Amino acid sequence: MSDKLWGGRFQGELAADAARLNASLPFDQRLAVYDILGSLAHAQMLAKQHILQDRDAQAILSGLQVLLEEARAGTLSLREEDEDIHMNVERLLTQRIGEVGGRLHTGRSRNDQVALDMHLYVRDQLLAVAGWVLDVAEGLAMKGDVYPDAIVPGYTHLQHAQPVLWRHHLLAYSWMLLRDAQRLLEAFARSNVSPLGAGALAGSTFPLDRRFVADALGMDGIYPNSLDAVSDRDFVVEAIFANTLCLVHLSRFCEEVVLWSSSEFGFLELDDAYATGSSMMPQKKNPDLAELIRGKVGRLCGDLVALLTTLKGLPLAYNKDLQEDKEPLFDAFDTLLAVLPVLVGMVGSLQLNVERAATAVANDFSNATDLADFLTQRGMPFRQAHAIVGQLVQRALHEGKRLRDLPLSAFQAASPLFDDTLYEWLDPVHVVAQRQTEGGTAPQQVERQRVQFQEQVALLRQQLTDARQRATVKIS
Repeated sequence: MSDKLWGGRFQGELAADAARLNASLPFDQRLAVYDILGSLAHAQMLAKQHILQDRDAQAILSGLQVLLEEARAGTLSLREEDEDIHMNVERLLTQRIGEVGGRLHTGRSRNDQVALDMHLYVRDQLLAVAGWVLDVAEGLAMKGDVYPDAIVPGYTHLQHAQPVLWRHHLLAYSWMLLRDAQRLLEAFARSNVSPLGAGALAGSTFPLDRRFVADALGMDGIYPNSLDAVSDRDFVVEAIFANTLCLVHLSRFCEEVVLWSSSEFGFLELDDAYATGSSMMPQKKNPDLAELIRGKVGRLCGDLVALLTTLKGLPLAYNKDLQEDKEPLFDAFDTLLAVLPVLVGMVGSLQLNVERAATAVANDFSNATDLADFLTQRGMPFRQAHAIVGQLVQRALHEGKRLRDLPLSAFQAASPLFDDTLYEWLDPVHVVAQRQTEGGTAPQQVERQRVQFQEQVALLRQQLTDARQRATVKIS
């Protein structure tokens, strides 16, 4: 008979290479704490339901508490031949307290056990990432406050389009990250439900109290369908997606850091703590950290597609394919939790070259729309005004001048609606100040937006605190 815990009907052993492929311990061992917490809640429930005798339950609970301390200290003695973390914990428990340890698995399958471990892991990691995301979002907003009046080029198609306040530009990323934090907290709500008690797929013949286990683990409820409970990995997909989209947003920001810190732009200066040099060219200051963050998106996109592809053809209920959910999930969280603290520091130490940005705005044609608006407000159809200003831009380019360098006679030759007040309209400060629509880049609107942003941050931080309190494990 096989010596595996599942080996009752087997006479032979699993082939060595097959055993290596079958084993998940190399990556699921990080679930040890969650596996033991789930076992503690399960054992308490078995005792409450008189499925376990009090004496046996106390021995199991005491043994699990010792294992929990070792798991938190990273000193569990694990063996790959036990396949996974669940069977390792059961072996270690039985070694300590004897064969009574084998009663722990009453009414439980590895199918609902691993699903519970994953739920507990995901919910904690989502909350950890959400906290860091809010830190980066606030850091960007505060960096904008350092240069409250600074104006930078606003781009479309990477061409100068219209000038905007630096604060406005950074707040665009802050709002992206707030949505990411919202997604992470929404994903938490769907991860904080318990599958335990679903058994292998059909429930249990024992009078299990599934809601007791969920409450003991700080979970909001249980899966209503046992088949769904053991086969669902929506919450894993959502977690990877939320991490991936967040990193996409951070990658966009890092792309601008790379561009704007180049000599061609010269708008940003990276602190030495977040740049590296060249082994050959002594003058170089490379934005390597920003490039690394930008580069990591590809792997997370792959993680997301990998799991979706794994799930797409699986029949109900549990299939071994689901063992493939862990590595992409762990990678997604590991990546974000490595990237986000770096970004907090990078953003906090960024320096804006205010003069260089102002010069770039002053020497471009990003005020051309305002010149068209000047004519439109005096009664000319916008499309006609657009054509006239386009011709003036063409003339300025031909003469190597900016619009404001053209004489008034040139403007009045294009349209008698022009007068000398047009030069005020061409001033970048005026261009910015005129954008008074809600959400626009005018200083008053940006200040209003900043207040709204801070209110949203406070709301999300309270939601984060509430979620952490809900997720408190209540095992005596």
